[in-house]
Amino acid sequence: MSTPVIPQFTIGDYASFALAGAMGCGVTHGAMTPIDVVKTRIQLEPTVYNKGMIGSFRQVVASEGAGALLTGLGPTILGYSLQGAFKFGGYELFKKTFIEQLGYDTAKAYKNGVFIGSAALAEFFADIALCPLEATRIRLVSQPTFANGLVGGFSRILKEEGVGSFYNGFTPILFKQIPYNIAKFLVYERAAEAIYGTISTPKKDLSNTTVTVVNLGSGIIAGCAAAFVSQPADTLLSKVNKTKKAPGQSTVGLLIQLAKQLGVTGSFAGLPTRLIMVGTLTSLQFTIYGSLKKTLNCPPAVDL
Repeated sequence: MSTPVIPQFTIGDYASFALAGAMGCGVTHGAMTPIDVVKTRIQLEPTVYNKGMIGSFRQVVASEGAGALLTGLGPTILGYSLQGAFKFGGYELFKKTFIEQLGYDTAKAYKNGVFIGSAALAEFFADIALCPLEATRIRLVSQPTFANGLVGGFSRILKEEGVGSFYNGFTPILFKQIPYNIAKFLVYERAAEAIYGTISTPKKDLSNTTVTVVNLGSGIIAGCAAAFVSQPADTLLSKVNKTKKAPGQSTVGLLIQLAKQLGVTGSFAGLPTRLIMVGTLTSLQFTIYGSLKKTLNCPPAVDL
């Protein structure tokens, strides 16, 4: 079997990858805002929101109105659009770079490492873009009277607490998002490979409907794996953006303090809700991303 030709992506191709990723992540995370609001409330106040996902939905609506379920919509869409651009565009860039540097045969032999390295590097840069918007979102959700929307919340944090406060959650966001993204792309690649392996028709000859079904199925599996792996750090992230440091306390010290308070059970608060949310949005992200790449005439990636 001949070695596949590694495509030569242009700057325009990477821009298309980034645009497709931005749209996939921005749309899906925005649509999941009501679930994310409830999930965050359960994580922050488990003794108050202790009636499960449906009960907590009703509780939020009864006490604050249906509009409360859209709290943080602005920073969610903007933040995850930026993250999606770096995440998907960066994954394509780093994956291709690894294949070129290692050579196709070596990269194929160590493909799990290629998937892991590409996902981790892409997520690191994506988190730099996401962190200020995620800090704003969590503040708006945890303190509904803090500000009226994205601009007001962002401006108030900047004015009262300074630029550095936007990155108070950077360490937990890395602990959350890098394992999340590794699981997301690694499990997706391997799940899709396994599913395609059961189909006798070559991948290039499959119908768009079949490819969409594979993307959805692989995305659900990847999303659930990613949600479970990153759940403790997600809970910490919600807590750290609401909790002020003690005088002289470092971010790491605050994280250790919160982790001890939460314990194992507390760290997985809101997991069922997040499994539904992340499993759904991940499957839709890969489906939207794959469809938009075709629409934008992006060259196909090299399969390992």
